[in-house]
Amino acid sequence: MFPYKITSPTDARNDFFKLLDLVVENHQIYIINRRDGENVALISESDLMSLIETVYLLRSPANARRLMDAMEESKTGKIKPQTIQELQQELGIEQEEKKEI
Repeated sequence: MFPYKITSPTDARNDFFKLLDLVVENHQIYIINRRDGENVALISESDLMSLIETVYLLRSPANARRLMDAMEESKTGKIKPQTIQELQQELGIEQEEKKEI
C-alpha cells in the first residue's frame, strides 16, 4: 500500500498551497478525511499517470508475467546492460545518419 497522510478539509483549506507543494515535490499522497462523505485523495498528476500506466501494463496476466520476469532477470544480472547501438544491432535496426543542413 502507498504511504499517505490524512488531513481534514479545514486543515487542507488552511494550508492548501503548501499541501499542493508537498504533494508534487515529495510525491506524497494526502487523504482528505470528510466527516459526512467519501474521502478524497490528493495526488500529483505525474504520480496518478504513473499509477494508471502501471495498471494498464499489468492488466494482462501474460504481459505482467513478462515484465516481472524481465525485472527479475535484470536484478540477478542475467541481462547485461547494452548501449543503444548494441540494441539496434541486435534488433536489426539501422540508425539513420544525421544530415547536415
